[in-house]
Amino acid sequence: MILKKIVSIIIFLFTNVLFSQNENVRELAINLENYTYPFKVEFLKVENQQQQLQMAYMDVMPENYNGKNVLLLHGKNFNGAYWQTTINQLTKGGFRVIVPDQIGFGKSSKPEHFQYTFQQLAENTRTLLDSLGIKKIAVLGHSMGGMLATRFALMYPQTTEKLILENPIGLEDWKLKVPYQSVEDWYKGELKKNYVKLKAYQKENYYDGKWKSEYEPWVQLLAGWTINKEYPLIAWNAALTYDMIFTQPVVYEFENITAPTLLIIGTRDRTALGKQYVSKDVQKTMGRYDILGKETKAKIPNSQLVEIPDVGHLPHIESFQAFISPLVQFLKE
Repeated sequence: MILKKIVSIIIFLFTNVLFSQNENVRELAINLENYTYPFKVEFLKVENQQQQLQMAYMDVMPENYNGKNVLLLHGKNFNGAYWQTTINQLTKGGFRVIVPDQIGFGKSSKPEHFQYTFQQLAENTRTLLDSLGIKKIAVLGHSMGGMLATRFALMYPQTTEKLILENPIGLEDWKLKVPYQSVEDWYKGELKKNYVKLKAYQKENYYDGKWKSEYEPWVQLLAGWTINKEYPLIAWNAALTYDMIFTQPVVYEFENITAPTLLIIGTRDRTALGKQYVSKDVQKTMGRYDILGKETKAKIPNSQLVEIPDVGHLPHIESFQAFISPLVQFLKE
């Protein structure tokens, strides 16, 4: 009887802790209709795979336009909104900044069925630039956006003036170490996510166990979806993009990049897809950005490497000045 009461109290306390951690999470609509981006959002209609979809984007034109354009490509767990401080700094310097949400992300469409490829996303991005009359642009990709930026640069070298990769994933081929996971496997994992799990993941993997209030918006965005009744569709799209990332490596094509390239690498980063499916010993060999940055620089012709010590997966969030200074210098060269 006493043991039963103790268990009941523990369950009660645990439930209330979870509630207190989730009580400030606001439900977000499937295409973030009830979430305001830092700049005006417009939409491009694209026809992909026999369906009409909408691609959201911000096009921020500075008053002192210098004739140069910058494309910002978001990571998998993010959308265009997290580039706000970067946009502010770049437009201050006279750059026009284009920030799309890829199909399946942010304010863009979440299709029920879609064959995600980096080629398809790159083509959509090129269609967007064509609609805006932009023929030359510097392409900056973070995390998954780094894989997309690489594919874009390979497909459209004449459009890509410069390439910037900020802690891109895909610097190694995870298929060589991680057992294959089906889309259904990824989907089941996505359905289990909530605020507590999302924050724990970001705190451990992005910020080395340290949490600051300025990190909170980026976990709230994902958590707000998990309490939406349409979350299964969001989770399905997330699973499909996991499959794209896992099965479509770009690491073998770095030598074919022709654009001048800047790598901005937070060396504390240990991000790697599928680490949870391998042994602790194998995990230690994955996501070693302190090594991968140097290896990637050696592969890409005409490339530069800026390492930011003791910074993780999001330099533009965690250590903005260390990120923006080399970026602006590179863009002005």
